[in-house]
Amino acid sequence: MSGWTAIDLFCGAGGLSEGFRQAGVHVLAGQDIDATFGATFTQTHREAKFVHGPIQNISAHDLLAAAGCQAGEVDVLIGGPPCQGYSVYNHQRGVDDPRAGLFKEYLRLVEAIQPRWLVMENVTGITSIAGGAIVREIQAGMRRLGYRVDMKLLKAEEYGVPQERRRMFFIATREEHRPILFPTPTHGPELLPFVTVWDAISDLPALQNGETIESLRYGSDPQSPYQALLRGDRQLVENHSAPRLSKVNLERMQHIPPGGSWRDIPFDLLPKGMKKAKRSDHTKRYGRPAKTDLACTILTKCDVHWGAYIHPTQDRSFTVREAARLQSFPDFFTFAGSRTEQFVQVGNAVPPLLGKAVAEAIKAADVMLKNSSNEAARHGLLHAV
Repeated sequence: MSGWTAIDLFCGAGGLSEGFRQAGVHVLAGQDIDATFGATFTQTHREAKFVHGPIQNISAHDLLAAAGCQAGEVDVLIGGPPCQGYSVYNHQRGVDDPRAGLFKEYLRLVEAIQPRWLVMENVTGITSIAGGAIVREIQAGMRRLGYRVDMKLLKAEEYGVPQERRRMFFIATREEHRPILFPTPTHGPELLPFVTVWDAISDLPALQNGETIESLRYGSDPQSPYQALLRGDRQLVENHSAPRLSKVNLERMQHIPPGGSWRDIPFDLLPKGMKKAKRSDHTKRYGRPAKTDLACTILTKCDVHWGAYIHPTQDRSFTVREAARLQSFPDFFTFAGSRTEQFVQVGNAVPPLLGKAVAEAIKAADVMLKNSSNEAARHGLLHAV
């Protein structure tokens, strides 16, 4: 196949794959342990083959056969080993968590597939485990396989994602003179303005608490370039049903203004465990973002007890579609499974626009190397003359 190619490990619903596809990379295969996530990936990546099963049972031959490639022919191996083992949200995290060793399976497959580039992403909490031992082991493993590696924390909002989200990216190449580049921010002070919550979701149809409708027409024409980009030519909205919150939660949120949080709830309505909280604690709980805010980090469920997941103008929590918009998934992504499984797929994903920025940086590094090589060749020819 002409053009860039990739295989995605731990692909989930395919957020990172989608970003690479938007950058012009052909994603040939994706692997994940969860068949429901694979159903979403298969539906939205029809050009790729889904390889189902735990990574420990997957061979390089399985992946290369699915991709239709030989060892050494794939341009980039991408993926994010499941992060729960070392997430800052997991207070029991540590090197003994079996999920914290899945990066070794990634490296096992690197050795056999021999891609030109590696991209591994994970939560920022990976840097704090055992004093950074896991990070050092990942880097050492890549170097043992002949790769030069660098890592950097990237902020999703700086690449057009309407959400405060931090991810650690490892980028590696096996070619000695090829530069390793990370994407340059496009949004922020003195750059393009951040994309806001309202820029992302204001065109979606209004819902009541607990309202479930299979598919809906949009609430309006696109109200921002971001909405137009994610809608494409879609006519109906999928995965847009409001979770049903309890009566007491509805009472609580009626006291919370845009930009407010649990601090605005009358004391007698607070959950029992929060009545002893300090005003500085739980800063995002029961949050209702203002229209001009960035969303807080989208997690594996938009539970109002966890963060600022109350709709800016409606007394309900975010839907799967709204969470997907805040993650920069195009609207053609229809997430399979139960609503709980859909939220997990969205929350675990790399925002596609962040993935696209990383892919474009890698491709730019290749162009830079080719240009410098051509310049060196021209210089040598002139010198010879």
